[in-house]
Amino acid sequence: MQTTPDMAPASAPPSAPAATATRPEDEKLGLFANIAYGIQHILTMYGGIVAVPLIVGQAAGLTPADIGLLITASLFAGGVATILQTMGLPFFGCQLPLVQGVSFAGVATMITISGNGGIQAVFGAVIAASFLGLLITPVFSRITRFFPPLVAGIVITTIGLTLMPVAGRWAMGGNSKAENFGSVENILLAGVTLAIVLLLSKVGNATISRLSILLALVAGTLIAWLTGMTDFSQVGNGAVFALPDIFHFGWPTFGVAATISMFIVILVTLVETSADIFAVGEIVETKVDSRRLGDGLRADMLSSMLAPVVGSFTQSAFAQNVGLVAVTGVKSRYVVATGGLILVVLGLLPIMGRVVATIPMPVLGGAGIVLFGTVAASGIRTLAKVDYHGNMNLIIVATSIGFGTLPIMLPEFYHHFPTWVQTIFHSGISSSAIMAILLNLMFNHFTAGNSEEPSVFGAAAERVIRYTDISQLEDGDYFLDGKLFDAAGNEVPLIRPAEH
Repeated sequence: MQTTPDMAPASAPPSAPAATATRPEDEKLGLFANIAYGIQHILTMYGGIVAVPLIVGQAAGLTPADIGLLITASLFAGGVATILQTMGLPFFGCQLPLVQGVSFAGVATMITISGNGGIQAVFGAVIAASFLGLLITPVFSRITRFFPPLVAGIVITTIGLTLMPVAGRWAMGGNSKAENFGSVENILLAGVTLAIVLLLSKVGNATISRLSILLALVAGTLIAWLTGMTDFSQVGNGAVFALPDIFHFGWPTFGVAATISMFIVILVTLVETSADIFAVGEIVETKVDSRRLGDGLRADMLSSMLAPVVGSFTQSAFAQNVGLVAVTGVKSRYVVATGGLILVVLGLLPIMGRVVATIPMPVLGGAGIVLFGTVAASGIRTLAKVDYHGNMNLIIVATSIGFGTLPIMLPEFYHHFPTWVQTIFHSGISSSAIMAILLNLMFNHFTAGNSEEPSVFGAAAERVIRYTDISQLEDGDYFLDGKLFDAAGNEVPLIRPAEH
């Protein structure tokens, strides 16, 4: 247990192997594994990626055929954005296993814009606001030092909590206006799917365990088909192959008010994408610096700016797929890039999209409980690394998570505030991220005025001892006058964190 300064990693000179070591995200699993795990990623986020064009298209008064084109365009744009994010180009793409798709953050704003200027005004606002977002990414890419484990853990935990109501609505049937929404049959189907995920995860075979989500989705869909809860009769109706139609809905129109409203959404998207990049970096156990964050944000904005050309909307990382990376332990970006290619194919083959669309929402909900819960658990694991001794970190965690859960539990909480306030704080993710960053700055960076004695909140955590510290103790170790000694009476140096 003896630890001496000359044993510290900092004393070792930089070595060539450290520079040439393969990053976890660069692992190559082979074609079959890439396809299988890639399909699993797409099935996980498929319900989310089609929901936005469905909602916005209906609000804009589009015909079912045009709404179908919006969905196809969103699949295609999401695939291209995913490939750009995972494989990367110079200055674009973080090269991490992140699935890109249509962002939920702008749904309310896009519905409002469509009511005033039609779908063309929505596309114009997305293009203009995304361009502005692309210009300001250098500012966002320099905030890495403000995302220590304290902040990252808060945001990751809130991402998981924010997504749980989505899983719940899926388990109940997805459409709250449907007669069978919340029926026993829907919830039982979700429960059976969840049980299959858990049982397959327990199987000794590593491949089956990693594919548990995909296999459970297939099994759940088959059960739904056998019980009459889904059918494949509509799969053959419609075109088999179709290229994206450039500006099918006409040329975009640009308005100042619409652009400003959408730019607020872009700011929220940048915050959420930053959180997702840090989250997946933590899960994959790879370094995310300001350069890599900037590349990821620029890919997000470029994809969002180009998506309306084919008839889609703002693109961002899908948090549920971050959970899938954590559940399966498959960290390869090539798996997600393959998923992006599958999305492109689905965008070119409407018939394939119709096949995937037969997966009932309760089946997605059953799998979503595990996926989204894993995101929250990953955040809790990150928060376990934080030092809570003699500081205000506990109140930072408590306040930030509480602030983030308010719009989750009470979506109407900000309804009487201005639209820009609603847009920013209606998202639990952006709410907790903003609060965590501000409180971390207040208490851990701008320390002037901080009390030398911890408050009741800091004192509450003083007696907490991490299991990782206890595991380092050996038989015969003892404490005396605040110092640790081994059985022979030699003092064991204590190392305290340099910063929070």
